[in-house]
Amino acid sequence: MQALPRCHRPPIMGRHGAVATNHPVATQAGLDILRAGGTAVDASIAISLTLGVVEPAMSGLGGDGFFQLHRVNGAPLCVNATGAAPLAATPEAYAGGIPVAGPRSASTPGLLAGLALLHAGHATLPWARLVAPAIEAARDGFAVTHHYRHFAADCLAKLRASQGSAARFLADGATPPLGAVLTQPELAESLAEIARDGAEGFYRGRLARRLAAGIAAAGGVVAEADLAACAAEAQPPIAVPFQGFEVRQTPPNSTGFTFLQMLRILDRFDLAALGRDSAALIHLMVEAKKRAFLDRERWGADPRGLVIPLDRLLGAAHAAETAALIDPERAASLPVRGGEGGDTTYFCVVDAVGNAVSAIQSINSAFGSGVTAGDTGILLNNRMAYWHLEPGHPNRLRPGMRVRHTMNAPMVFRDGRLWGVFGTPGADNQVQVNLQVMLAMAVFGLDPQQAVEAPRWTSSQPGQAANYPHEADAVLTLEAGLAGAVPGLETRGHAVRVVPPLEGPCSVEVIRVLGNGVRMAGSDPRRDGWAAAY
Repeated sequence: MQALPRCHRPPIMGRHGAVATNHPVATQAGLDILRAGGTAVDASIAISLTLGVVEPAMSGLGGDGFFQLHRVNGAPLCVNATGAAPLAATPEAYAGGIPVAGPRSASTPGLLAGLALLHAGHATLPWARLVAPAIEAARDGFAVTHHYRHFAADCLAKLRASQGSAARFLADGATPPLGAVLTQPELAESLAEIARDGAEGFYRGRLARRLAAGIAAAGGVVAEADLAACAAEAQPPIAVPFQGFEVRQTPPNSTGFTFLQMLRILDRFDLAALGRDSAALIHLMVEAKKRAFLDRERWGADPRGLVIPLDRLLGAAHAAETAALIDPERAASLPVRGGEGGDTTYFCVVDAVGNAVSAIQSINSAFGSGVTAGDTGILLNNRMAYWHLEPGHPNRLRPGMRVRHTMNAPMVFRDGRLWGVFGTPGADNQVQVNLQVMLAMAVFGLDPQQAVEAPRWTSSQPGQAANYPHEADAVLTLEAGLAGAVPGLETRGHAVRVVPPLEGPCSVEVIRVLGNGVRMAGSDPRRDGWAAAY
């Protein structure tokens, strides 16, 4: 038996509730809500809004999200909190190409609509109580971390292009120093309005008018009518069996189905016999990924505009046919595309009675469009960049429709009981890294912290990176801990690149629920993640 790996951090354990997010301030906000008697949904609303303040490069009021709920006394539920393409965003209006930054890259933000839906049906604490931690963080400020500095340094040009963004996210036009305190008084005021007026004010009230005016003044296309039409949607999750587990995912326009397809394909093989971190196992996972991404390209879209055959795509017959195409000794060259890092944030919560939330939210690229809308303090997404323009493409730009999202929020069950909640940011890398974390825990017995710190790989193929124009290379990137697999992978035909330890993409958060009820959480050291339990 392989020795279990050492970790930089211990797993965090508690008997009542657990929280794992990509920032300590947000983790504390969620834990405070749980300790005050709130549910996993209450904590998730507070976490979501707080992350939008302390992780402005990743998510916020100007972005989107997906939430999966496990309710001990209710049916499973997903909330789609993604906005549609603005009515003025026609293919003809973007005939010259879709910008990946600036005002015209922004789509209608759906996140707050999803939080409002969650609160209306499933929360127990008052709305204003759940907005309060975000207001405090915006008003009083948060300290700049190494990872904040990294993302800000990469985005200097687009932040400098927006007066409001430069004023709040930079220091005299430069990257703020480590430990500098960033305050966002305009955003604090907008959050105070949201605490008072709810999401209605954001989409159809005074704040909506200010937001639309700020977007128009910057040259964007999201209008008052787009905000007024925005609505979140409650949906049942999709699911597949895998080695005695039931794995649930967020349905399209999320591409969570791609993760489920990879599991179905790999369930045809004896994974444990291949050995953790072996060239044979990595090769098999990469080849399954390539073929699942073929279906993502064909079927990943808004289901309101395309009939997606999920029963077939997730069925045993399709998995068996696909698995039979994999050569265990040779990498396939397929017309599949994909493999771009993205800037998103993931968190999960399990409360004292066993309710759980798996949540992911994003403004797409780091600092989104780079544009802060007028005097609202709200940083806009650049989600328009996820659309395609080719005629006939299932994800071709259509006003009023939702774009295909790489965001997905898994949950895992065993014998009908919640077993684990986990996920990650990372655009096209999300489902690939989620796959590795799932196998690390479910097949190879790693605890959550071992699973998130384990060395990882990501595969890219030409032509379908997440953002327009959807280009990518054809490289398999390995963290240094997997360097022993390089000869075997190169012999199989993979073009391999090795990066330093913990320098791979994504930032995974995990909570496992043990048979004795203990909540065991792990948090990825690749960013600012932090787990807590009580």
